[in-house]
Amino acid sequence: MASNNNLDHTKWKFKLNTGDEIPAFGLGTWQSAPGQVRDAVKIALKNGYRHIDTALAYGNEKEVGLGIKDSGVPREEIWITTKLDNPWHKRVQEGIDTSLKDLGVEYVDLYLMHWPSSTDPSDLKKHLSDWDYKKTYIELQKLVGTGKIRNLGVSNFGIKHLEAIQALPEFKVMPAVNQIELHPNNPSPKYLEYCKSKGIHVTAYSCLGSTDSPLYKDEHLKSLAAKKGKTVQQILLVWGLKRGTSVIPKSVTESRILANQEIDGWDLTDEEMESINSLTGRFKVCGDAWLPEGVKVFFGDD
Repeated sequence: MASNNNLDHTKWKFKLNTGDEIPAFGLGTWQSAPGQVRDAVKIALKNGYRHIDTALAYGNEKEVGLGIKDSGVPREEIWITTKLDNPWHKRVQEGIDTSLKDLGVEYVDLYLMHWPSSTDPSDLKKHLSDWDYKKTYIELQKLVGTGKIRNLGVSNFGIKHLEAIQALPEFKVMPAVNQIELHPNNPSPKYLEYCKSKGIHVTAYSCLGSTDSPLYKDEHLKSLAAKKGKTVQQILLVWGLKRGTSVIPKSVTESRILANQEIDGWDLTDEEMESINSLTGRFKVCGDAWLPEGVKVFFGDD
């Protein structure tokens, strides 16, 4: 972890096992409707965001790239994360080249395998018969040092998946980041401890519980937010950051993009953090039923 001993939460950075520092606070773009992402990215960057998260599967990399260009913020000041889509597992080189072209950049700061699921592009309900995510990771390792990616990581990997790639004879590069769904109703404390023990940083997606989140109606969170003079969303973001995870709240609405950023200058006490940790409800925003085979990872208290 980088030095975060201050209340400027939006300026925090976490040091990765590569030595690079990832901005702790950024903009997520999953489920952002076409035609809205470009302006959202531009607004976010013009107002101080420096971490933009996208993916080939989101179908919005071109818009994200245009938003980056529109912002006028120098490329070197922006951390860009994107991901290899499941049906592209046998086409790693083509996948990264497609993303770079659509984003309009020469490199990305972080490239993730989106899921440990090598989907057959001719039948999205099946896995490839002659390939799996472990072979994909071997191919992804070859991108390190090419100048196309600065850091390599994974997304939606459970402990069993992380251990499987580490057991490969060809394993050379420990993932710098694992991006997973994290919020108080899917906290996964044991999983976070495992990643920490391996030097893998964790980024939290759906950190607010997604659109119309049940967390927004939680009486304890509402009471705590009122006490602090903050919104439930702002409470959730600081909770995520203080757990040592980077957070990438998604929004395409200017007022919300700016409100999510209003987390500097105040803090949650240890007692307040523990009270949030003690919430008992459990739900996931992004399940795995749509995958060819269920990828069972990090549910609830795992």
